[in-house]
Parts: sequence; structure tokens; C-alpha cells
Amino acid sequence: MRILITNDDGINAPGIYVLEKIAAKLSDDIWIVAPSEEQSGAGHSLTLTRPLRLRQHAERRFSVTGTPTDSVTMALKKVMDSPPDLILSGVNRGANLGDDVTYSGTVAAAMEGALAGIPSIALSQVYTAEDRGNDVSFDVAESWGERVLRPLVDMSFAERTLINVNFPPVSAEKVKGIRVVRQGFHDYARSSIVEGVDPRGFAYFWSGLHGIEHTPGHETDLEAVADEYISVTPLQLDLTHHQSLASLSQRYRQ
Repeated sequence: MRILITNDDGINAPGIYVLEKIAAKLSDDIWIVAPSEEQSGAGHSLTLTRPLRLRQHAERRFSVTGTPTDSVTMALKKVMDSPPDLILSGVNRGANLGDDVTYSGTVAAAMEGALAGIPSIALSQVYTAEDRGNDVSFDVAESWGERVLRPLVDMSFAERTLINVNFPPVSAEKVKGIRVVRQGFHDYARSSIVEGVDPRGFAYFWSGLHGIEHTPGHETDLEAVADEYISVTPLQLDLTHHQSLASLSQRYRQ
């Protein structure tokens, strides 16, 4: 089985080395094509206003001066001599839960793989507000990664779908298991913007990463991770709200 690994944290991010270890338990044919720098929050964006640069770091290991989507595109069209059987994106440093998946470069890379008809899985390691910088532990992802992926590698994915996996911020021994759950929804009215002043006296604004509330009491990825389970969520690329088609069509009938 041929596996392509990518991410949105960059070619040298700790999580990509963790994912490489996990993938090595599944295959010896592993390719890595990832952004040259961190692209967190890039979503499903393409680089259109400047050329991309491709750099080879080792055999089957490359970086791209672009987004996670660019990295997958370059891997499939320029780097690899034949398509991969599986695309793994991550392991992201931080959660990709609920409707945050629309911002996520990690999930977007898996989306691009799904659009190409390749089974694709995004993996993220959740951490707490107490974790800082490179202190984030990937122990849960490394310990549980193979167990999560084994049932998925020979599964037939529905067209234009992908799998989103989140590992909870606890020790590997405290993980209660794996839950297959739907996508949750945050209360973005409670999200934060941090304001400060730079050394030259100009104001700046920084989007906060914590403090976004969600409603407990229902079975979603948010609650699964909060309950110390690994969440596994199937996502689809068809954003059509099918229930609205008929009523919307009525508004355009003469």
C-alpha cells in the first residue's frame, strides 16, 4: 500500500514525524509532501498569485512553498509516479472539531485527496490551554494511531467523503476508546479576539484559540473528545442543503 503523508503545520512539525511512525506500521511505501512553513487556518485554499517552489529533502520527502491543498496537488501531479492508495494528513497540533474543520488546512488536505478519489484521513491531537508551544504531547496519537487506522485502510470510502480523527488531550492510558460520531457545532458568538499593541505603538488583533463554547448533551466529536474518547467522523464535500432545494425553487417559479 502506498501512503502519502501531508499536514498544515509544516514539513518539520513534530506531528508529521509521529504520523510517519504510525504509517510505517501499515506500509513501507511512504511519501511525504507538506508545506514548507506552517499553514494552520489556510482552509481549502490554493496559491494562485505566486509560483510554487518544490524542494526535495530526502528520498520520497518534499516540501512545497504553498498551502496543504497545494502540497497534495503537487504530490499527485508532479512528485509521485503513481497515485497513493491512502492519504494521511496530520498529525495536527491542535483540535479540528466541529465546524472548525472549515478553517483547517489539515482537513483541507484530506478534502483534496477525496476530490481526487483517494481515501483520505485527517488526524489531529487536541491539547489543553495549559499546553504551550512544543510542549504538546502526541503520545495518544502515537499510541492509538494504528488502532484507529487499521479498520479504515481497507474500507471502501463513499465518493467525495473523508474521515476526520481527533485524539483527546489525556494520557494514552486514560483514553476510554473510539467513538464514531457526527460533527459538532461551536458557539462562535463566544469566540475571542485578543488585542494588543506592538513595540512601535500600533494596535494588533489576534484570533483566540480557546474559550469557544459548545452545547453538551449530544453525541458529536466535541463531546466525544471532552469525554476522553477518540472521535472518528465521516465528512462529505457536498455542501448542498438538500432539504431547501424544493422550497427555494418555489421562489423562482413564475
